[in-house]
Amino acid sequence: MGKVSSGGVTESERLLAQFCQQSFLKLWTYPNPYKDDGKEFCDSIAVFGNDVFVFFDRRSELPISKDKDPLVLWNRWKKNVIDKQIVTAHGAERYLKAGRALYLDGKKTEAFPLNIDPEKSVIHKIIVAHGAKEACLHSSPDNIYGSLGISYTETDGNKITALEADHPFTLILDKKSPVHVLDSHNLSIILGELDTVTDFVNYLNEKTRAIAHLHILTYCGEEDLLANYYKNYDKKQNRHYIGTKDKKINGIMIDQGEWRDFIGSETYSATKSANEISYMWDELIQRTCQNSIDGTTRGNADLSRGPSAIYEMVKEPRFMRRQLADGMMEAIENFPKTTVAARQVRLMPSIDPKSAYVFLQLQLTRDMENAPDVRERRQAVLEIACGAAKNKFPNFEKIVGIGMEPPKYSKNVAEDFILMPCENWPKQYQEHYTSLNAGWNFFETKSLTKREITVNEFVQPKPKNHGKIGRNEKCPCGSEKKHKKCCGRQQVK
Repeated sequence: MGKVSSGGVTESERLLAQFCQQSFLKLWTYPNPYKDDGKEFCDSIAVFGNDVFVFFDRRSELPISKDKDPLVLWNRWKKNVIDKQIVTAHGAERYLKAGRALYLDGKKTEAFPLNIDPEKSVIHKIIVAHGAKEACLHSSPDNIYGSLGISYTETDGNKITALEADHPFTLILDKKSPVHVLDSHNLSIILGELDTVTDFVNYLNEKTRAIAHLHILTYCGEEDLLANYYKNYDKKQNRHYIGTKDKKINGIMIDQGEWRDFIGSETYSATKSANEISYMWDELIQRTCQNSIDGTTRGNADLSRGPSAIYEMVKEPRFMRRQLADGMMEAIENFPKTTVAARQVRLMPSIDPKSAYVFLQLQLTRDMENAPDVRERRQAVLEIACGAAKNKFPNFEKIVGIGMEPPKYSKNVAEDFILMPCENWPKQYQEHYTSLNAGWNFFETKSLTKREITVNEFVQPKPKNHGKIGRNEKCPCGSEKKHKKCCGRQQVK
């Protein structure tokens, strides 16, 4: 059955829905759901695991007028576009925490298909405000992009009024129950940069942590906060952070222009270039999700509701997708040209150290390809490869299998996916897959090679002399003797 959705109402709502579907995927994103009273709940909602993203999109042009007090115009715009949506957002959170039902239509004929646990769910309230950019740019020559300034602190009604009177185009938001406010400029930046569920969740969680920890957090635009987040990395905890690790500092103000400087760096440019291959992973997921929506997938996995291979693949952040796609592409390019049946298998790491991927390319003879049960045979071989991987590497608790014909030589490529939960792996399972693997020898051949790879989120730009070894430079391998080629670099004569 195809997915039911309204597709958004206004142009900005459709844009928001498009961004959400790219970041959170179509199976987990629904525009314009409805409450049990038949009224619209929000403009878009995305649910992935226990993370619930509730979006409110509002557009109202803030006029630029020499005849009217700009502060009066600002306060009127803020009341309609921001303040009312904050109240609505808090109400939406209470609604979900009360366990009340959602529907896909106002007549309540289609129930919302995804489960939202009232106790375990984390509700991320996000307001997208359009219409103030030009007025914001016009207000000050120092404003770079026209983004809204944000300050999170402890507030009361009188205090907010006094602060905002002195600082128009800056929102004073309550740190006790924070909402996230994006605008016309930085919506595409935030959802474009943090375009995987894991990357977006990690950012929002760190931002929420910083808001709770600090007495005040102030920045000139959400994109500047993102730049600060990217620049700060805690190696011990393996995560980005906002502000400083100095516990004595209880207030942070992030300067305007942080994002402009960050995207102008060579590291950012090198990372963007390196990430291009990672969208091969996204395309694989999106194609399967669309097949699920169209009802053309086979198998018994409900991709949107329960555990599945696709669900696990969605969890991977951008930099891991880069590494995974690179590994798949390398395997595809190295598949041997042959007229007989052949197979190639590769084990690839996940961001979760207890999970791994088995990538299997299987080329069958023409007679085998024409067999009526060829798809079932391919899936059976993929299962054997996954079981063999668990036997060979018993520390893994979850194996995701991805199988296909060799794209290098096949005109029509169909993908197969398997999720093999294997935390509990009794002896009979081990013996079963050992027996099945006897004719295939997955992960048991003498030619099996193992590589340890360190993957960094940001890619350092190559030095200008990259690819060449100077006359007086030692060989990169450490040898006193220079080689013609070493570590991808060519000897200079």
